[in-house]
Amino acid sequence: QVQLVESGGGLVQPGGSLRLSCAASGSIASIFAMGWYRQAPGKQRELVAQITRGGSTNYADSVKGRFAISRDNAKNTVYLQMNILKPEDTAVYYCNLRPTYSVNYWGEGTLVTVSS
Repeated sequence: QVQLVESGGGLVQPGGSLRLSCAASGSIASIFAMGWYRQAPGKQRELVAQITRGGSTNYADSVKGRFAISRDNAKNTVYLQMNILKPEDTAVYYCNLRPTYSVNYWGEGTLVTVSS
């Protein structure tokens, strides 16, 4: 079993910043990639950012230049620094861990609300 524990969500004003963290524990032999997805009300879950074990990253176009993903391999922890937040960033953010290309584990999600 793999457990993903997310933290760092909350309410922030437009233009503000938040940092999400996700710590993985359990039976983890190796990690292909970790990342963050989000799901806004009435919308499908979408990739926000992903980082591979080797450090390669990819981002959704909507967050490029504003969000930064990083990872501590020794701690099996992934972070998402979110800057210049916009109301459209409001969503439940889910941590994702892929031990292989085709296997996915998910956290329970943390709510990010961007509102004045």
